[in-house]
Amino acid sequence: MSSRWRTIDIVIASIIAVAFGVIFWAWGLLWNGPADAIPLPGRAVIYGVWLVPAVLGALIVRKPGAAFYTLTLAALVSAAIGTSWGWTLVIQGPLEALGAELVFAAFAYKVYNLPVALIAATTAGLVASVYDAFVWYGGTSWATMRIWYIVITALSALVIAGFGSVALTRALAQTGVLDRFPAGRSRALV
Repeated sequence: MSSRWRTIDIVIASIIAVAFGVIFWAWGLLWNGPADAIPLPGRAVIYGVWLVPAVLGALIVRKPGAAFYTLTLAALVSAAIGTSWGWTLVIQGPLEALGAELVFAAFAYKVYNLPVALIAATTAGLVASVYDAFVWYGGTSWATMRIWYIVITALSALVIAGFGSVALTRALAQTGVLDRFPAGRSRALV
């Protein structure tokens, strides 16, 4: 399999990114709205949604940079639409994406199965939550908030971004819409 990006790879990764950029905007309203009633670190249970594009993009496109491109573009789209975090997402999105990307790179961009997807998602969750622990929650206690926030975010990433991306990829593959991608041709995906 070639590591060169085809036009269709760019288009599909971009569609995923833009769609999730809009989802991120709405998810931010939930995070700062109804979910705000749940104190941190408990609210981190829903964090994994912000990491889906990295894992989903990599599982579908299966090229170097897919996780990084998809999540970074999604973060930029949500920042452009307008979120309470503003343009700080220009830094945070690529950092989270890099967490997932490095896992796929560690497997030489040749293994796209469930365990690798789960490791990539969890790693992205760890990067995201450690960033948050220092940048957003630096004044909080490690024992009562930050450690639990990191653990809950990583678990959320594992379940939502890991298992969720695998389930989405399988569902899309079954429709035939991914037939031009290895993820669609190998029905025994991940």
